Amino acid sequence: GKTLAYLLPLFQKVVIDRREVQGIILAPTHELVMQIFQQAELLAKNSGVPVATAAIVGNANVVRQLEKLKEKPHLLVGSAGRLLELIQKRKINVQTVKTIVLDEADRLLDEKNLATVAAVIKTTQKDRQLLLFSATINAKTIAVAGQWLKEPFQAELRQAAPVPAGILHMYFPTETRDKIAVLRKLLASIRAERSLVFVNTAPAIAETVAKLNFHGVAAAGLHGSADKRDRQQALADYRAGRVRVLVASDLAARGLDIADLDNVINLDLPETPDDYLHRAGRTGRCDAPGRVFSIVDRSELRQIRQLQKKLRIDMAAKQMSFGKIVEASFQPAGANKQ
Repeated sequence: GKTLAYLLPLFQKVVIDRREVQGIILAPTHELVMQIFQQAELLAKNSGVPVATAAIVGNANVVRQLEKLKEKPHLLVGSAGRLLELIQKRKINVQTVKTIVLDEADRLLDEKNLATVAAVIKTTQKDRQLLLFSATINAKTIAVAGQWLKEPFQAELRQAAPVPAGILHMYFPTETRDKIAVLRKLLASIRAERSLVFVNTAPAIAETVAKLNFHGVAAAGLHGSADKRDRQQALADYRAGRVRVLVASDLAARGLDIADLDNVINLDLPETPDDYLHRAGRTGRCDAPGRVFSIVDRSELRQIRQLQKKLRIDMAAKQMSFGKIVEASFQPAGANKQ
């Protein structure tokens, strides 16, 4: 829905007869760039509006990208770093750009990406339109963007609770050393075609994938520091059903739309409630039911309570028993038993 929220107006604004770059869409990851690009291609095909789009990302064949630019696309979807590089080399003329979209704006305007994104924006004309999209745009992001915004309009879709009511939340208290064992038992119990497991660091992702594969669970890893081809292959295998478990970091999975995903599993809790919101948002889409499982040790129980309070959700304490999910036999201190 978010992607179409800006693609449809962009398609309406594009002057087809002008073969020049009229819009730029920035995204924080290669996977999200390609997902947006594919949606733009699909929209052009099915709408009968021949908007030409090109994907421009780093760590990819720049010669092939330059060939695409010679075809004079109307829209560019890309990473800020590679786009800035080609703008500075005068391979992209941004003087014709009328609209810039920042998808996952809170990530694009964080300390890591801000300088590069700002440099891209500053190369365009001052009268261009700037649009920011994210499930979690906070006051800090808006303040940072304020340097480019003039009389901004803010649209927000509000729900009774930040997380859709159709998603169930459960957590499994355990010892740190037993987390992988609980994960394997949980995956065996739910028997889902696809599950998305979140882990916070690249080494831990690789270790989790290796342990799952050793025990016969077809799994692949997805994280920002992985080789581009490995990331593409992992996502392709997952979507095609060749692997049933994708172990990912927050950044790698940010904004990804994975069809028919019923289960999200936190092997590590996210750093912030907003990150939990993004993780949970991978499931329960279009009013479909979904489940979020968190496997936690004693040090993470406090975070569970904070998430319940901040996001206004109930989390039931559970455990695995003879291959089934049952009520926890003990109640961790300070937690709400459902």
